[in-house]
Amino acid sequence: MSVTVRLPTLLRPHAGGEAAVTVAGSTIGEVLNELVQRYPGVTAQVLNDDGTLHKFVNVYVNDDDVRYLSLLETPVKDGDEVSILPAVAGG
Repeated sequence: MSVTVRLPTLLRPHAGGEAAVTVAGSTIGEVLNELVQRYPGVTAQVLNDDGTLHKFVNVYVNDDDVRYLSLLETPVKDGDEVSILPAVAGG
């Protein structure tokens, strides 16, 4: 299965300037693992050292936040769109 991963401006330099890339996987974890294998510079921005999702990044499958689904076990299907967005904090 292949999905389109939309990258925020912050991650694009690590992915050859691409705004979106196509990767394979059947879960968010598999998709992100392939993404970081292909573009190692993305790793620190997306995953913690233990392989969990970084708390300062939001990941969506289509329009659904994976934090409210099954996190890295969230299933994806062919043609889904995964968006990675930096978390916004304010004071």
